[in-house]
Amino acid sequence: MATNPQQPKERDGVVTTLNVFIEAFTLAKEISSITPAKAVFGSAAVILTTIKVRCFLFHATASLRLAFVIQEFFANQQDYVELGQNCVEICCVLDRGTKGKEAEHLSQLVRDAINRLETTVAEIERKVKEESKRNAALRLLHAKSDKDKIAGWASDINKILQIFNTELAIDTNVAVSGTYNIVSGVQNIVSGTHNVVLDTHNVALETQNVVSKSHNLLSDIHQTIAKQQEASNGQNLPAHASARGESPPRPPRACFGRDELIEKVVNLAGNFEPVALIGAGGIGKTSIALRVLHHDRIKERFGDNRRFIRCDKFPASLPHFLNRLSKVIGAGIENPEDLTPLEPFLSSREMILFLDNAESVLDPQGTDAREIYETVQELSRFNNICLGITSRITTVPPHFKHPTISTLSAEAACDIFYTIYENGGRSEVISDLIRQLDFHALSITLLATTASHNLWDYNRLAEEWNVQRAQVLQTDYNESLAAAIELSLASPTFRDLGPHARDLLGVVAFLPQGINEKNLDWLFPTIPNRKNIFNKFCVLSLTSRSNNFITMLAPIRDHLRPQDPSLSPLLCTTKDHYFTRLSVFVDPGEPGFEEARWVVSEDVNAEHLLDVFTSIDTSSDSVWGACIGFLRHLHWHKCRHTVLGPRVEGLVDGHHSKPACLIQLSLLSYALGNFSEQKRSLSQALKLARERGDDSQASTTKEYNKQRKHW
Repeated sequence: MATNPQQPKERDGVVTTLNVFIEAFTLAKEISSITPAKAVFGSAAVILTTIKVRCFLFHATASLRLAFVIQEFFANQQDYVELGQNCVEICCVLDRGTKGKEAEHLSQLVRDAINRLETTVAEIERKVKEESKRNAALRLLHAKSDKDKIAGWASDINKILQIFNTELAIDTNVAVSGTYNIVSGVQNIVSGTHNVVLDTHNVALETQNVVSKSHNLLSDIHQTIAKQQEASNGQNLPAHASARGESPPRPPRACFGRDELIEKVVNLAGNFEPVALIGAGGIGKTSIALRVLHHDRIKERFGDNRRFIRCDKFPASLPHFLNRLSKVIGAGIENPEDLTPLEPFLSSREMILFLDNAESVLDPQGTDAREIYETVQELSRFNNICLGITSRITTVPPHFKHPTISTLSAEAACDIFYTIYENGGRSEVISDLIRQLDFHALSITLLATTASHNLWDYNRLAEEWNVQRAQVLQTDYNESLAAAIELSLASPTFRDLGPHARDLLGVVAFLPQGINEKNLDWLFPTIPNRKNIFNKFCVLSLTSRSNNFITMLAPIRDHLRPQDPSLSPLLCTTKDHYFTRLSVFVDPGEPGFEEARWVVSEDVNAEHLLDVFTSIDTSSDSVWGACIGFLRHLHWHKCRHTVLGPRVEGLVDGHHSKPACLIQLSLLSYALGNFSEQKRSLSQALKLARERGDDSQASTTKEYNKQRKHW
């Protein structure tokens, strides 16, 4: 049998109410001038604290017990709360009778009543402490027997309360005024919410009213003490701020395609598992975190104790982090030096806290990096706090769960676009653009926003994208993907990688397949620590690993690749390394044939380099020599169609490399079964050779033609 869903809410109301009374009695004890009264206030606070802990422990284990045990537990919990309420009422009567007076000014009847009350409350405190040491699971099994014991304690207190009220009524000379009006707020709460104090069955229903007035009570207590102390000796007592804190921002209006991931994080939060949402900028980490914080189950479990801190909004130092933490959670501690002064507050309630853009404070090369890292790690160890992190870096403390944040599905990506841009029906043009953006959430949002702002139809949007690419991903309000990427490039860890880091990213961005990790040594022989640099790219979520390649999302690639490849020295050097390897003669009977099979895994990169550089430099011998080699490699190792055919056909007839390129195209076409294309290329090659009087080339072409007929 499942527990009543009202029970956790009732428990939360009870604990919240007890917290207020405990704090008020602790303060009253500190400033009371009558020794027996100090003892009563102190004992009452201890009793209520113990009751609160017991209520919390019972609730935490109740779901594991049988239904009849659970029912007995809640009856038992109410008995404990009634005992606490009796303590509250007595303390209120005691406050009314002793405020502003010294012990010698009270009548003998009142002093005798206080002494008897002190003895009784102290005895109950001792018994409550003794009982609380027993195992929580065992306590549930003895709920029935405790009921009679608790009833006996309550009866003893009620007898003292009757005597105490009678004797205070006789002693009409007791002053009511005084400067130490500390727990008058408690009296107001008891009289103003009579049903909450005297009828524990209504505690849960009146919780909101009690909490609201409790905040005012604690604020009044703090102001009264501060004014009195300032007037008397200028000394300040510790501040007891209200626990309002800051509510999390509202969630995004739409968060498509993330329901399963959000549900997974909500389940982890319910078990107080620390969670790290890690991924590239703009992939949707913050949206997921906010959706979790506003999830119905999270709101029911944590209530107002749902917190959210933007770590990129303050300097990355431990003092700033702790100060912001104290403010957001509502602890009211000014300038804490570590977590120690915040621990009582952090331990007193269940809480879910998300540190957004945590890379700003967790960057290993940042200011106070180790201290902040250790503080976050310590926060994750609280068993009553679910700590969440959104970050672009993977270097988070251990034991955090790392649910995978993938790019969106095609359907979810389209839903995002059409939710923002509503000026037309669904179109294959948009589906194609979304595919080109690798289903990246922020890029799709920016694309749709830009189209909406400019009132572009789908065709105009496609035209602008083909011309401007990354520039289209910027709205009229300067929201842009570039800003998100540059934030990563400004991180201390990235800056620490040295002067080659940005150029290396440019090479990764330029090559469609990215960089094969096995080829780092021959591609970048002059760059020290190259493996470490590429590892850091992945740590920063600028790149990712897939099938031994280091690559990146298409929108990031569009931003980082060189606008003019010929002006990038490192890219040109990389191109030369590729072309050198392509120049190796390929023949099944010659050495090096098997080594040339590297082209199978990197044919797209090599083809892209040739496609770009044959358009930039049509007269380069090395470029067209590499083109001939690439076509030969494809013919023998990976027979497929190539985009280089139009480049070869477009060469002027007088170009010395054109006949050789045509011959390789002819062989590749024949291997693909396209005989008409093979014949056309071969005939054109023979014609060019004859026109320039190149007997050697003509003879070679004829030989290829004979071999073709033989094949």
